[in-house]
Amino acid sequence: MREALFIKKHKKKWSKIQQSQATNPDEMANDFTELVNDLAYAKTFYPTSKVTQFINGQASKIYLSIYKNRKEESNRIVTFWKYDLPLTIRRYHRVILFMFIFFCIFFVVGFFSSRQDETFVRQMLSDDYVDKTIQNIEEGNPFGIYQSGSSFLSWMGIMINNIKVALVYFSEGIFFGILTIKDIMTESISIGSFHYLFFSRGLGLQWALAVLIHGTLELWSIIVAGAAGVILGMGLLFPGTTKRIDSLKRAAKDGVKITIGVLPVFIIAAFFEGFVTRHYKMHWIFSSLILFSSTIFIIWYFIIYPIRLQRKLRVQTTEEA
Repeated sequence: MREALFIKKHKKKWSKIQQSQATNPDEMANDFTELVNDLAYAKTFYPTSKVTQFINGQASKIYLSIYKNRKEESNRIVTFWKYDLPLTIRRYHRVILFMFIFFCIFFVVGFFSSRQDETFVRQMLSDDYVDKTIQNIEEGNPFGIYQSGSSFLSWMGIMINNIKVALVYFSEGIFFGILTIKDIMTESISIGSFHYLFFSRGLGLQWALAVLIHGTLELWSIIVAGAAGVILGMGLLFPGTTKRIDSLKRAAKDGVKITIGVLPVFIIAAFFEGFVTRHYKMHWIFSSLILFSSTIFIIWYFIIYPIRLQRKLRVQTTEEA
C-alpha cells in the first residue's frame, strides 16, 4: 500500500484518538492496540516517514497515561496476576456470567432428568461408576471413591487431567465456540446427575459438604476455561471494525491469559481432591470453612477486584486528562 493511501485510510481514526483521548480503560486499550498495529505496519514499509513518528508519539502518550502513576513491578509474574489478568477478566465479565448461568441451567437439567429417568444417571456416569458408588453408600462410605489410591498420586493425576481439560476447552473455541459450549453442557449435565445420585438417597447436603470441598474451585475453573474458549470463538465470529485475523489474535491472547489464570486454581482444586476430600467425615465446620474460603476467593479475585481495579484506573486517567 502506498503511503498516501495508508494515511488516507487511517487519518480519521488517528485524529479521533488524538483529539478525544479515551478515559475508559477498555477504549484506551483498544486505541493503543490499533495504534501499535498501525505502527508495526508503518515501521515495516515507511520506517523513516513522519507518519511513523506521529503514530509512535500517539501510542507512547496512551501508554504513559496508563502506566505513569503505577509502580513498576520488577517481577512480571506479579504484574500479570495483579493487573493484566484481572483487567482481562473484567473485560469479559459478561461472557463469564453467561457461562456461569449456562452451566447452572444444564446442571438443573441433569438433576431433574435423572429424577424423571433413573437410567439417565447411568447414561451420563457409566454403570461401573454408579454401581461402585451405590455399593459405597450401602456400606456407609458414600464418598469412598475419593479415598482410593495415594493422596499424592491422586493429586498429580487429577491436576494433569484438569489442566488438559482447561486447554481443550480453550482450544475448541476456534470452532466458533460451539465445541466448547457443547462440552460445558455435557459436563454440567453429568454433575447434575452426579448430585441427584446422592440427593435421591438423602445425601444431598453431605454431597455438598464433601464434593464441593474441591468442587467449588474446580467447577468455577471449568466455567472460566469454557468462557476463554467462547472468547476465542467470538473473536473469530464478531471482528467488529477490525480485520478478522486481528480480532482473532486479540481474542486468542485474552483467552490464553484467562486460561493460564485458572490453571493454579485447577491445581489447588486437585490438591483438595487428593488430600482433603478423602477426609470428608471431618466435622462439618471444617468443610464449611473450606467452602466459604473458596467462594470468597472466587468472588473477590474474579468479580470484585477486577471491577475495583478498572475503576481505579479510570480515576487515574481522568485526573491526568
